[in-house]
Amino acid sequence: METKRLYRSEKNKVFAGICGGLGEYFEIDPVPLRLAWLLVVIFTGFVPGVIAYIFAIFIIPRHPHSHTHVHTG
Repeated sequence: METKRLYRSEKNKVFAGICGGLGEYFEIDPVPLRLAWLLVVIFTGFVPGVIAYIFAIFIIPRHPHSHTHVHTG
């Protein structure tokens, strides 16, 4: 049995894939998460929400399988 891990989404992202990754982890649509995040940013004075998002970019890793490169030639 594979352990469920939280990763930034590579398929469902607008900026860095944080909300998409949370949606994939919790198996829900990320659009309500994005709207909730936007409301948090608006009502907390922009800076705290942006700082939290930047921290999330560094804390939540990209999926290890998303680093594959295809070489042609």
